[in-house]
Amino acid sequence: MSGTVKVCHLITTLELGGAQDNTLHTVRGLRAPFQASLIAGPGGLLDEEARSIPGVEVRFERSLVRPIRPWRDLRAVAALTRALKRLRPDIVHTHSSKAGIVGRAAARAARVPIIVHSIHGFGFHDGQPAWLRTGLIGLERAAAPLTTHFVAVSRANLERGAALGIVAPERATVIRSGIHIDAFVAAAAVAGAPGRASLRRELGLPDGTPLVGMVACLKPQKAPLDFVDAAARVSAARPEVRFVMVGDGELRPAVEARARAVGLEGRLHLLGWRRDIPEVMAALDIVVLTSLWEGLPRVVPEAIAAGRPVVATAVDGTAEILRDGDNALVAAPGDKVGIAARIARLLSEPDLGPRLVGKARPLLSEFDIDAMVRAQESLYRRLLEDAARRGVPRAA
Repeated sequence: MSGTVKVCHLITTLELGGAQDNTLHTVRGLRAPFQASLIAGPGGLLDEEARSIPGVEVRFERSLVRPIRPWRDLRAVAALTRALKRLRPDIVHTHSSKAGIVGRAAARAARVPIIVHSIHGFGFHDGQPAWLRTGLIGLERAAAPLTTHFVAVSRANLERGAALGIVAPERATVIRSGIHIDAFVAAAAVAGAPGRASLRRELGLPDGTPLVGMVACLKPQKAPLDFVDAAARVSAARPEVRFVMVGDGELRPAVEARARAVGLEGRLHLLGWRRDIPEVMAALDIVVLTSLWEGLPRVVPEAIAAGRPVVATAVDGTAEILRDGDNALVAAPGDKVGIAARIARLLSEPDLGPRLVGKARPLLSEFDIDAMVRAQESLYRRLLEDAARRGVPRAA
């Protein structure tokens, strides 16, 4: 492998989320001979951060949007094809379902030699109407032959993709979604003093108030209403406990309405989007995640790095690393009673949380964000070497 290797990452929008943060960290951290560029749909909270990355060409394509819009999506394929023909990347690496479909089609049309797609969880799920779910699976199957290699954040996603005829296991690799471990460890180191007190002061709560929180986008996947209902059950028995939700999204009005309906006004605090997640996480006593489906949510290893016990639902990659009663407390998705019972147990058994965290800490070695970038570089090298052996020319 000689000369500069151009790698173009393509993602639907740069909202606050694990896939987006990982993508920005990758394009920022790729080392020579790799030279990164980035294409995304506009309007994300991380757009300005992307523009500020030195040496990385960033393009925002207006036709690339999250909702399914057939004519607009066709325009996105055409626009992305033009952009890729101009950039002439050796590798296109797509992220998220929409960018994965239109981006892989554009990369093939632009004759990009190597096309990589990362699965951060699938865009289809069992809660969708059958016609929609079937259609989305069909699109993923159609895009599969365009893909040189798949990357997934969890083995569960790869196994499901293989079972549905979307992923060829021999062309797939698991690379965990990395986190900034040191930032969470450092925040936890001071959490006994300013870390814990500062968030409680912000919320007008006395020091020592038990604080249970969820860090997630307020969208159907994360089932935030299940968190509200579980919180109401806990609050009925433990009225001194307070709850926080960090994030925002389409279900915020429904969350606010449900909180009023179940009597959580003044006890549930919606913090919106935050950039100080390590400090917020370290201020919590318990971290909860009520997702109905997932890739492998970064909030789980983040909580572990911050030394906070986790109550989560047993879905996809989460169930892959967490074991109920061993390194976390885990309930079935949608089991609001079970989630509440597990929160209550952690509140009533102060020795349990540290014991669970201690058993979970060995997991962190899989989630270092810089190791994630190095693993992608290694994959790119393997794919380039394989392409060279097969006589596939580099980009002109």
